[in-house]
Amino acid sequence: MEEQAPDEEKLWAGLKNALDGAIVQFVETRQLEGENLKKDLTVKLDGMLKMVESIEERAPQIIAEYRKKLEKKVRELLEDTQIEDSRIAAEVVIFADKICTDEEVVRLKSHVEHMKETLLSDESGIGRKLDFIAQEMNREANTILSKANDLEISNIGIELKTEIEKIREQIQNIE
Repeated sequence: MEEQAPDEEKLWAGLKNALDGAIVQFVETRQLEGENLKKDLTVKLDGMLKMVESIEERAPQIIAEYRKKLEKKVRELLEDTQIEDSRIAAEVVIFADKICTDEEVVRLKSHVEHMKETLLSDESGIGRKLDFIAQEMNREANTILSKANDLEISNIGIELKTEIEKIREQIQNIE
């Protein structure tokens, strides 16, 4: 019996064929995973926009409710004494200014739209950019929560922060 030298070209051809197939499957799987991730993030972002709209709708109601409560308390305390509507209006304006989240809502909506646009772009290496946008979204949600003087808005703010955290976790999978 003689030892035969292996046919390296024949071995390489078989190995190369297997490697090429594995690489193609790997790339296809990554692309499919990326598309599914994009869909999931887009759904989450759309949900966040609805939450932000809820905050926008609720804000004027909070001020009206505060005015009613303030008027009722003042009238109870002063009973027979007259109080000027202008004084109550001034207090309501101060309160409204303190809890106003218009700027934060506008910026949060802008960040959500920017993230959606970035996801739909053909850029490569968007993971860091998306992470930065998520940080900005989180900052705005924190400010909304800190200004919230209303249980409904506080609950929405907490939901927003939860969704942002889910998005940040997903973004870790994007290169």
